[in-house]
Amino acid sequence: MRNEGLGSWPARRARKTPHRTALIHGDAATDYRALYARTTRLAHALRARGVRRGDRIAYLGPNHPSYLETLFAAGTLGAVFVPLNTRLAGPEIAYQLADSGAKALIYGRAFQGLVAGLPGDTDVRAYVEVGAEYEQVLAAAKEEPIDEPVTADDTCLIMYTSGTTGRPKGAMLTHGNITWNAINVLVDTDLIADERALVSAPLFHTAGLNMLTLPVLLKGGACVLVEAFDPDATFDLIERHRITFMFGVPTMFDQIARHPRWPDADLSSLRILTCGGSPVPTSMIAVYQRRDLTFIQGYGMTEAAPGTLYLDAEHAVSKAGSAGVPHFFSDVRVVRPDLTAADTGETGEVIVRGPHVMPGYWGLPEETAASFADGWFRSGDAARTDEDGYVFIVDRIKDMIISGGENIYPAEIEDLLLAHPDIVECAVIGVPDDKWGEVPRAVVVPREGAAPDPDAVLAHLSGRLAKYKIPKSVVIADELPRTASGKLLKSRVRKRYGNS
Repeated sequence: MRNEGLGSWPARRARKTPHRTALIHGDAATDYRALYARTTRLAHALRARGVRRGDRIAYLGPNHPSYLETLFAAGTLGAVFVPLNTRLAGPEIAYQLADSGAKALIYGRAFQGLVAGLPGDTDVRAYVEVGAEYEQVLAAAKEEPIDEPVTADDTCLIMYTSGTTGRPKGAMLTHGNITWNAINVLVDTDLIADERALVSAPLFHTAGLNMLTLPVLLKGGACVLVEAFDPDATFDLIERHRITFMFGVPTMFDQIARHPRWPDADLSSLRILTCGGSPVPTSMIAVYQRRDLTFIQGYGMTEAAPGTLYLDAEHAVSKAGSAGVPHFFSDVRVVRPDLTAADTGETGEVIVRGPHVMPGYWGLPEETAASFADGWFRSGDAARTDEDGYVFIVDRIKDMIISGGENIYPAEIEDLLLAHPDIVECAVIGVPDDKWGEVPRAVVVPREGAAPDPDAVLAHLSGRLAKYKIPKSVVIADELPRTASGKLLKSRVRKRYGNS
């Protein structure tokens, strides 16, 4: 094969394990031979609609086999896949289509209205709706192999960052970036060919795709695709499919543990629980350990495809709160502003280098240059290392609160607030103060039926934190703004709760 990229994966897997199940969606199962055939037919159909090497193919829809078929078909043609966040509004979708210059858009039926309302000045010329039209397109296409030359350095996909500030940027991930990330997962997570992964995190998010789905498919396991996360349905899926591997953000795992079915559910098949997106509260770790389940925590970023740091199950307790050590084929440093190494225990910025790190942002050479220093990607995240080299993510550098000359990292306070029995979510922000410049404020979401007293919440922190770190006020909120991947939008929290 001349194709060394992701587009060749279905063909390579079909020649090794053609009859093994690759994808399960509802009551339908797709084996690797069928996945290869459907991917090839879609590639032919897209080529017939004018898609050529280097063109961008966008996908808008929930988790579905057609998502992965489109990804692999793009790779088969040497085209570039552009996953779109289903939670975005029409103008935001239009911006990403225009910015990427997508020539084709495959979309779910629920997005008919949004797609119909898109402006006519995009480059999109081919539209295919998932469902009857999609199946007709595949049925009418050829199935003969396509062997377009694709190298590891060719761009595989453009994944837009969450856009927590300003316009989202398109991280260009090469076939090599994604392959090396999958290899890191295989090495560090010990995946097996009989893996059954529950994919309820959105595939347009880098972790759901690159830390779970693609490594499992590379190994030859099966992925159960779920269009939306639901804690009650999760218990049924685990039991029905004997799920072995799950990924989620802390809010997902928290909802599972708080569900009435949690104490008696059959979770005996679960082998790997991977959690990312934000630090896992120590209180949640304890809840899962009481069910003999241990989290594998990690830290990553879209620009690194995303795996960067990894905390294995063996050290989940002894190094609780840590994001771990670098993945096998990843290099990570914690540095001062001048890029010299921070001392043990000293807070610095995380920088990363490795074959999984993107070459840059789509169409943004200046932003790309500013994001790299001497070949290392600058994450913007603050961290410290312990004497054993384990990295503890402290917070986003821009989220740090400076109060009376003291640096305060909200994540430290948030972890303790989440241990309060009446709090399910929280965010700590800085608010103006005449004496100290700024002071912490806690915005908390109470558990259902609870009404925590603000003074009692602050008393809960007394003696556990230095006095200057304890918030000076508490705001009770119904919910906190988050991205589709579950990441807290601190900028929106500050805008909503930071001035009153």
